[in-house]
Amino acid sequence: MNFSSARQYFYQEIQQADEHIDLAKAALYIAQEEYPKLDPEEYLNALDTMAWELQERLPDSRYPLRIIQGINQYLYDDLKFSGNKIDYYDPRNSFFNDVIDRRLGIPITLALVYLEVARRIDFPMVGVGMPGHFLIRPDVPDIEIFVDAFNGGEIIFAQDCEERLSQIYQQPVTLQPEFLAVVSNRQFLARMLTNIKFIYLKQQELEKTLAAIERILLLFPNVTLELRDRGLISYQLGNYPQAVDDLQNYLAKVPDAQDASVIRRLLTELGRD
Repeated sequence: MNFSSARQYFYQEIQQADEHIDLAKAALYIAQEEYPKLDPEEYLNALDTMAWELQERLPDSRYPLRIIQGINQYLYDDLKFSGNKIDYYDPRNSFFNDVIDRRLGIPITLALVYLEVARRIDFPMVGVGMPGHFLIRPDVPDIEIFVDAFNGGEIIFAQDCEERLSQIYQQPVTLQPEFLAVVSNRQFLARMLTNIKFIYLKQQELEKTLAAIERILLLFPNVTLELRDRGLISYQLGNYPQAVDDLQNYLAKVPDAQDASVIRRLLTELGRD
């Protein structure tokens, strides 16, 4: 595989067992494709410094709610991290270095700051892949609370999650257990990259859209919709051999897909059906 150095670092990081993937490093390698001069160590050191400063301020009690309150005060009151509600789809909200520098982000990147600082003070937390709004929660028995890193570390409960989903989708939503499932490290990174993919697709930045798709496929090589999308983007970029290969693979995996007739017409246009 002929990867850029940033892509190679990302690929090497995700070859490990899921629990050993360093999310902060992987997120910085994602950002390094956007910012080739980025030094990941600078930002890893910044996270270490945050954790050290936070540790000095925490109460002796290790009661989870007190620790969460301490993290919230430090990240949101002292450092002024906040959710970017004014320009949510600014690509910088999705790059971990920018989030640390600007103190602005979207739910998943602010969650990553929170998770990484919490990990460094030995307070276990996990990501929760709620549709439309990423959350985190303490990985502690018998404590059923969630933390909304986008909204100042607000502590919420399952009922609040259902109400939030109804607001997001502007219709009543019944909370399903899978909506609050813990995500793996690979799923976390794929969700970050999916955000980047759709931001750049909306802006018609096709090369950058393709780069996001390619990294999703490094994480999950058999995701059929990503194969299709890589094929369609490759077609738009004039890389017809890649387009044909991906679109044929897509149809081989899901011959009865809803868009199968459209894909077959495109392959016919390319002289391959």
